[in-house]
Amino acid sequence: MIGGTAGLLGGVVLLHWLSVWQPVSSFPSTLIVNPDVKVYAVALLLMLASGFLFGIVPVKQVLRADPWQSIKTGLTGANGRRLTIRDLLLVLQIAICAVLVTSSLVAVRGLARSMHSNFGFLPQNGMLVDTDLDMAGYRGERVSEMQQRLLDALKTIPGATAVGLTDRIVLGVAWNSSDVFKDTTTDLKISNAAADALRFGISPDYFRAAGTSLLAGRVFTIHDDKNAPRVAVVNPELARRLFDSPTDAVGRYFKLDDGTRIQVVGIVEDGKYKTLAEPPQPAMFLPILQSPSSATWLVVRSNGDSQQMASAIDSRLRELDPSLPFTMRTWNKELDSALFVSRVATVSLGVLGGLGAMLAITGIFGMASYSVSKRLRELGIRIALGAQRREVLHAALGRAVRLLAVGSIVGLLLGIAATRVLSFIVYQATPRDPLVLTGVVLTMLLLGLLATWIPARRALKGDPLALLREE
Repeated sequence: MIGGTAGLLGGVVLLHWLSVWQPVSSFPSTLIVNPDVKVYAVALLLMLASGFLFGIVPVKQVLRADPWQSIKTGLTGANGRRLTIRDLLLVLQIAICAVLVTSSLVAVRGLARSMHSNFGFLPQNGMLVDTDLDMAGYRGERVSEMQQRLLDALKTIPGATAVGLTDRIVLGVAWNSSDVFKDTTTDLKISNAAADALRFGISPDYFRAAGTSLLAGRVFTIHDDKNAPRVAVVNPELARRLFDSPTDAVGRYFKLDDGTRIQVVGIVEDGKYKTLAEPPQPAMFLPILQSPSSATWLVVRSNGDSQQMASAIDSRLRELDPSLPFTMRTWNKELDSALFVSRVATVSLGVLGGLGAMLAITGIFGMASYSVSKRLRELGIRIALGAQRREVLHAALGRAVRLLAVGSIVGLLLGIAATRVLSFIVYQATPRDPLVLTGVVLTMLLLGLLATWIPARRALKGDPLALLREE
């Protein structure tokens, strides 16, 4: 009852924290989590039911015991090598703990690797400025003119090494795609499309500002405007689908769904565009001057302090147009939305892993303590006859240690199988990680040591004469 009450109070605190949590800073949201009385009543009933269920078994054993046999044989009650339901429950408990520990370590390692992975761009030292020129009253030709003024103004900021512009940011919450066709295709229906490619309109210096590597060909220039032939830069995945190989894609043509022929002038590295866990996606980048849009993301790469850079950017934009609406944040901060699922999975599995570890310690400790308490007379006789410490420990805790080993191995194998599903949620999560496997083994070993420490000391420090006198 005390433990259940503490758990309910902890649940109230946790749910209140969830109600005020803002996981994605750029999109404030409120998730009110206020359970009614029925939820707490069900939790109370489950608590009472579990206590009654697992408490009734030893009560039945006590009530069915033969008093005369207990007095005659003493309280040794050793069950030998027979496998009991209690043993199976303990193995199951340890296995569940090992599954949770394995999954949580895989998720943590995956999240840590994802923060330093190759996304096809470099979020470090990057600032993002989001604005919509249409909201500021810019229409038609004025949009392109204002975009160029924005680029020119930010390039003059001390410490800014590159400034680019795009109509939508990669790994953002919105994206655009178009069906693309091979140049030889004449019937431009969806079933004949070579790919459904993600589409980005960018300025000439965008790739340098984003930290995206050019693999072949060239990037856009200021001359790639509406009066020039239509061109595009594509990633290797789209080049493979259009031309079967990215090596000879430069200079070749493909078609959009409206029949427009576009020449490929460059190849840039593959990246992550919608989610971190996505497979390689086809993507094309078009000159913003040939595909105008009032939606504007400015990417500023710098070698200085982010706060100072933010202050300088704010000052320049205010000087340019005081009524211009915009938001500004670091690119790492913008990745909060992309990493949200991974972080939630990691935190959730970490909490469950901690709870599983507590349950495993409780189970092993209970098993070891019970075993020692039932065999005190035997242990006293062993010590009196000159048994070594190792032999006493083996007699007292050997069964608990064997159950710990069996449960840990089963749980580790099940955890490896379960984390294959986790790899679809947490980017870079893989069960085939030596550090994860080592961590699971060490964690379960540490849990076993913590759980058996007190029973082991009790078994070794007992006075044989006192133990025999008590019995």
